[in-house]
Amino acid sequence: MKCKAGNTDELKGYLNQLVAASTKEEACLQYELYQSTDDDTRFIFHETWASQEGLDVHEQQPHIKIFIEQVKEIIDGTIVIYKTEKVS
Repeated sequence: MKCKAGNTDELKGYLNQLVAASTKEEACLQYELYQSTDDDTRFIFHETWASQEGLDVHEQQPHIKIFIEQVKEIIDGTIVIYKTEKVS
């Protein structure tokens, strides 16, 4: 995701709260936040979940819904999610 200019620190605070809450979920195996070195307004998560069911539960957690409300005015564009599988 990307935030609007001038909102980097605010978004980073919300993202760190999301990491703290999400890593407490039973199905969460990995939930890491990264910030672009070329554009400090761009962030990505690398997440690993024990199962699709665990991810489904995650997506319904109150902290996810709160996060979406908190950032809706400061993100630039939409939140893009890529589901991947490890190749090797």
